[in-house]
Amino acid sequence: MSSPDPAVARVLLQLADEPAPPGAGGLVSSLTRLCSALVRHLPASGSGISLVGEGQGSAGIAAAAGPESRRLEELQFTLGEGPCLDAHAARRPMLEPDLAGAGSTRWPVYGPRAAQLGVGAVFAFPLQVGAARVGVLDIYRKQAGPLSDEALATGFTFAEVALRLLLQGQAEAPDGQAPAALTDALAYRMEVYQAQGIVMVDLQCGADEALARLRGHAFATGRDITSVARDVIDDTLHLPRDAPPERHATDGPGSRP
Repeated sequence: MSSPDPAVARVLLQLADEPAPPGAGGLVSSLTRLCSALVRHLPASGSGISLVGEGQGSAGIAAAAGPESRRLEELQFTLGEGPCLDAHAARRPMLEPDLAGAGSTRWPVYGPRAAQLGVGAVFAFPLQVGAARVGVLDIYRKQAGPLSDEALATGFTFAEVALRLLLQGQAEAPDGQAPAALTDALAYRMEVYQAQGIVMVDLQCGADEALARLRGHAFATGRDITSVARDVIDDTLHLPRDAPPERHATDGPGSRP
């Protein structure tokens, strides 16, 4: 890494002071500690870092500041909408200080569900360098309201440090391979992709509809899309040929009935 500026140096010191999570090491430990440090040093109740590739089904959770933060990260990928996905697609931060109000208009499915889980505001920072997009850092708050200028600047600094950690991990990995520590996060992508392919074959439908059906079943049954995908792969779940159990707000009119 290059010599950090004072703001980055301060975050690195906060990261160094953060206890290591049990059972995790290397890059995942560093990212998890960063999320926990962020919650300690910002007016935040939760934080998560997700890897996001091309396509809304291409994502995996790299780290989170506890189970509640992980659940909120997972919720966006299950529903197919939310600040993380929008920040990645637009290549700019998504700052929503009123999730139950304007945020529920912005994300009509995710907003109300996240608000029910106690989130009042959410702020998503894309992790990117040049044209390369790596992932997104999300910050959750129980209280509605914007971040102060100082807190917002600190959020950007935490995002910069998260990006540096991910890039360093990639630089240390063998050519053409992802960091070994992120295997679990990347396995998420493969499970959803594999289940999507199975549904496409079973129901003779396109990729978008297959993903919508997986998400619809997850939404209707109150499960996350990862566990639904695993059941499809294990051949313990066969989605029906009729309409998905729950129409998603972003489903287009051209979806197969």
